[in-house]
Amino acid sequence: MKDLSGFDLNLLRVFDAVARERHVTRAAARLNLSQPAVSNALNRLRAALGDELFLRAPQGVEPTSLALALMHPVEEMLDRLQETLAATAPFDPATSDRVFTLGFSEYAEAVLAPPLFARLAKEAPHILVAICHADRTNTNALLEGNEAQLAIAVLPEPTALYTRLRLLPEAFMILTRPGHPLLEGEMTVERYVAWPHLLHSPNGSRDGAVDRVLQELGQSRRLGAVVAHLSAVPAILLHTDMVMTLSSRLARQLAAAHGLVLHPVPAEIAERTKHTRLSMIFHRRFEADQGHAWLRRLLLVLAREVVADCPADGRVESQTAAGQGPVPG
Repeated sequence: MKDLSGFDLNLLRVFDAVARERHVTRAAARLNLSQPAVSNALNRLRAALGDELFLRAPQGVEPTSLALALMHPVEEMLDRLQETLAATAPFDPATSDRVFTLGFSEYAEAVLAPPLFARLAKEAPHILVAICHADRTNTNALLEGNEAQLAIAVLPEPTALYTRLRLLPEAFMILTRPGHPLLEGEMTVERYVAWPHLLHSPNGSRDGAVDRVLQELGQSRRLGAVVAHLSAVPAILLHTDMVMTLSSRLARQLAAAHGLVLHPVPAEIAERTKHTRLSMIFHRRFEADQGHAWLRRLLLVLAREVVADCPADGRVESQTAAGQGPVPG
């Protein structure tokens, strides 16, 4: 089919729903239509395009090669149309039922998600926010593919198509088990790198922000383990001599919850990481979107409140969260 002059573009909504659900009944529910209505629309679409599009399968339907080729363009066109309409529509957070998908690093999620969801429950109870993982390795793909409407992580400067807002200033701190020998003496870079380090890396990378700083200092650290999830960190630290360097706010949370010990990083590392910040990045096409702008403003407010409640200051005495007082060192 080459001529779209007589083509019913409403059929593309049906195509998109069936392509996403891979099931006619579920697609009908998604569209608030009856199953016969969806089947009739599919038959019209098949006749117009001269292709079966979807074939019966044990668990629903499977797309043909033409359907597979059409899925991304149709999805992108409908998403852009929805974004354009949303950008020009009045937005009231108290009544809106919009869905926002946000890409957060695990650190951003730990410090921003709790106050965000608490505020949404009061001010925007019908809005759904879905959070997916974002970091410097996948943020571009998430934003370009519209899999996330904004991302918050420690991120490099984006291209001109994107807007970047700097959020939380951050310091780094060291986490260890109570009584770790590293705490018994001056915290020098040489003593710091002498112990095996635990690295939290959801994407599997073995390179963290501290490693780049250590390279500048002519040093390197030995990794004792790399874990994808923070939930594994406390038990590993409590039962080994590994040490871990984390953003100070997150380090404080883990110390308070699990009785780990906090200690400032060596002064040379603190000086070279003092400008580290979380960044919020989003495509410029969302700048005029009233709902998106409301959510951005809310996140900026929450970030300022986090700073006020817990300043990013690694220059504190070593201590356990259980109130045991300073650790010698």
